[in-house]
Amino acid sequence: MTIKELREKQAKIVAEARERLDQIDKADEARAKELETQHDAAMAEYDRLEAQIVREEKVTSLEQRADELRARQRPTNPDGEARGEDDGTKIEYRKVFAKIVSGVDPSELEPEERAVLRQGVTKFEQRAQSVGTTTAGGYTVPTELANEIIRSMLAWGPMYDPGVTTEMVTSSGNPIKLPTVDDTTVTAVAHTENTALVDDGSKDVTFGQKSLDAYAFDTRFVRWSWELDMDSIFNMEALLGSLLGERLGRIANSQLTTGTGSSAPNGIVTASTLGVTAAAVAAITFDEIIDLEHSVDPAYRSSPKAAYMLNDSTLKAIRKLKDGQGQYIWQMGDVQKGVPGTLNGRRYHINQAMASLATGNKTMLFGDLSKYFVRKVGSPVIGVMRERFWPDLGIAGLIRFDGELGDAAAVKHLIQA
Repeated sequence: MTIKELREKQAKIVAEARERLDQIDKADEARAKELETQHDAAMAEYDRLEAQIVREEKVTSLEQRADELRARQRPTNPDGEARGEDDGTKIEYRKVFAKIVSGVDPSELEPEERAVLRQGVTKFEQRAQSVGTTTAGGYTVPTELANEIIRSMLAWGPMYDPGVTTEMVTSSGNPIKLPTVDDTTVTAVAHTENTALVDDGSKDVTFGQKSLDAYAFDTRFVRWSWELDMDSIFNMEALLGSLLGERLGRIANSQLTTGTGSSAPNGIVTASTLGVTAAAVAAITFDEIIDLEHSVDPAYRSSPKAAYMLNDSTLKAIRKLKDGQGQYIWQMGDVQKGVPGTLNGRRYHINQAMASLATGNKTMLFGDLSKYFVRKVGSPVIGVMRERFWPDLGIAGLIRFDGELGDAAAVKHLIQA
């Protein structure tokens, strides 16, 4: 099923979900319960389709990258024309056969490759040979490997996304100082005619400073053998590079979310201030969500980047909340127009590095997320070491970044009882 078809199926689910929600008010208790069960099942199917779309988009992206890498690595002769292999490299039947089982049409092979493929085919006598018995012909049947690898996936979060926070990219890692000032509690005073202005320093402005450093994280080396690099139907360097890139993304999101601020980034949850303490240890009420939002000053709530942040299990609990009339609080987005879902009319970001509903956990944030500064030193680096592990190979990734909340009043958290 294509991504377009999946999106259309989601749109249909949303339309049917809205019809069910409209019917709940008019239905009796038994029918309302049945409609609620159908609604929850529809939402689960919607989430499943969304996960499938993410996987499809990821695989498409990896396939494009692999095609680009093969195009760059394909050698050329002095006249600029592509050739099948380097002049000094023998074309092996195994590699040509791998192309065929991966879906390459024989007409697309180089002449040398087609010749090798014809030579590798053994002509058998017409007897009762079979695949099931190795000595009766089974040895001649190659093992096929699908040209696609099944990768387990987990969402990690939005903190490295410049569309959520404020990004600062530098070429070097020297500390960056951010001056701060909080003059919000200071006011002017009434003036008395013919009276000199007071000059006692009580109204002086107090400045502060925060620092953005450059903390480094690495993936450690992953080694693979020379034989695996030659024999695998996959480009191991590209595959491992992609996996290590995801590892760097996970550590960045985790540190920028819950980093301690001591020899590490000051995570947004760590740096946020208390907004609301929930009454329950493992639940949130709609009133508490409203209280959290209004614990943030209106000056921050009007920001385009004002939003909620929570993990998926907390979102699941919130989606089941209802108002006094039995209506679901959850508001679906417009799938066809690409409008995201909202919570209490506000955008939300799923961050799996945040804690789940449990005693004493900070489970939800709200505020102006643009006040959180993410300092990136260049781009993440993936390096391949060929000489050190020769004849084997090694690959590792490095990343440098820091994070700090510029104004602690801009983002508040909800903490469980």
